[in-house]
Amino acid sequence: MQLAVENTEAQRTNPKPRIGLAWQIVIGLLVGIAIGGLLNHYPALRADAVASYLQPAGDVFIKLIKMIVVPIVFTSMVVGIAGVGDGKSLGRIGFKTLVYFEVITTIAIVIGLVFGNIFQPGVGTDLHQLGHADIQKFQQTSEQVQSHHGFMQLILGIIPDNILASMAKGDLLPVIFFSVLFGLGLQAIPDDSRRPVLALLKGVSDAMFKVTNMVMRYAPVGVAALIAVTVSSFGFSSLFPLLKLVAVTYAAILVFCVVVLGITAKMFGFNIFTLMRVIKDELVIAFSTCSSASVLPQLMQKMEAFGAPKAITTFVVPTGYTFNLDGASIYLGIGTLFVAQLYGIHLGLQEQILLTLTMVITSKGAAGVPGFMFVILLATLASAGLPLEGLAFIAGVDRLMDMGRTALNVVGNSLAPLVIAKWEGQYDAEKAKAYLAALQSRRALP
Repeated sequence: MQLAVENTEAQRTNPKPRIGLAWQIVIGLLVGIAIGGLLNHYPALRADAVASYLQPAGDVFIKLIKMIVVPIVFTSMVVGIAGVGDGKSLGRIGFKTLVYFEVITTIAIVIGLVFGNIFQPGVGTDLHQLGHADIQKFQQTSEQVQSHHGFMQLILGIIPDNILASMAKGDLLPVIFFSVLFGLGLQAIPDDSRRPVLALLKGVSDAMFKVTNMVMRYAPVGVAALIAVTVSSFGFSSLFPLLKLVAVTYAAILVFCVVVLGITAKMFGFNIFTLMRVIKDELVIAFSTCSSASVLPQLMQKMEAFGAPKAITTFVVPTGYTFNLDGASIYLGIGTLFVAQLYGIHLGLQEQILLTLTMVITSKGAAGVPGFMFVILLATLASAGLPLEGLAFIAGVDRLMDMGRTALNVVGNSLAPLVIAKWEGQYDAEKAKAYLAALQSRRALP
């Protein structure tokens, strides 16, 4: 009896080490790669395993995340905007946010074009070696381009016909627009009427973040399933002819992250590598699932804990999911030049400057559309008079590049609220130090 008591006491004082979420996800990632590699060698098993087990298991995770994103964005933004103080302050934050996003994404597009010009991933590629994708998919997407191309179409797309319908479809841009208006309207009513509404929305927001924590327990399983589908679907024989394109894309992503975002972070007093350590769980999830939406709630939560005010975090992060797609912007430049080089079409400096201006608009106008990267690229190729069929050749390895693009989008959208908070003079450095200290002590625990 005494021995049992002593053992229990020892377990309390020396608890068994728990595997953190990041390591659970990494383990899931490795297991998924192993399963996908095995299935890739046995095509007879692959179709049934992917359709019956792996794809549904991965879709469960994505659907769970989509389920919570809209309620979190709406409630958090309304509560945050109501706490800004006035519409003038919000307008200033919004203006600075859009200026910052436009500058950063334009630099990303230019870097993509520079890498495409220097390394020329499409030169020397034999069209006969490339596997064709389902061209019907691209023809259908091409039809979508016509309704999503242009600045005025973007403006019209922001304003919802029916906010409940937009929420049901998961269109973040109309939800953000409505949330801003609702928050400003809430500011304008008397305190007695405003207080209970804010209390209700704050309660819903807090509850949804708890739901997020529950959902994240399934993340390792979802990640394993989704990466297994990816690895099992592409064959290495189809990868080799496009290996140069994949390598150039990842090199551009790495340079942009370390140099451009690194210098931007340094200018505002941050360290990009410290930030990446803070969001390492989210980076692994985004990289594995190719879905930046899967980490939106955690990203807002962490950036608030890292010193950015709730009012800024809840506005900047969701808005960045439409206007600050750094990875997608880099890929625009590289993908466009790849198709041009594939067909031996030379694009001069004047054409590339015009392309940059086109991409600045199309990269925002197509956001939120299913398969939006193809919509953006098709709009860009069409405006440059390049063969749309060239995009079908990239499809086989697009998922591989999408993993890197998505991870970069997450890094960019985690830095943005910190930059805006510093720019506004509202960054809480002491809160950030306490948060980093807590993270360090948590890692030091046995």
